[in-house]
Amino acid sequence: MSDELQSPPPDLPAEPVLSLRAEDLDDLLTRAAERGAERCLAHLGLENGHAARDIRELRDLLEAWREARHTAWQTTIKVITTGLLAALLVGAAIKLKLMGGPQ
Repeated sequence: MSDELQSPPPDLPAEPVLSLRAEDLDDLLTRAAERGAERCLAHLGLENGHAARDIRELRDLLEAWREARHTAWQTTIKVITTGLLAALLVGAAIKLKLMGGPQ
């Protein structure tokens, strides 16, 4: 084995040359992108023509989940706040002997 780099035969170019018109290249890229998108949708199970509707439904479901989570947090905070205020009122009433306790 030698450490010399072997060059390609002289009758072959070092790199293949491809010549396309801009329109042909654009068409080729468009077709490749469409095929890639179709494969991606098929991989996700959305190839049956109802992909747009399915994605809208998933987005609606996600939005509903976010609203429910937000409402749950609001409710939790309201319950805690109401409980603290009720405890303060009961404590103040006992301190001021407004309730019928021992005098």
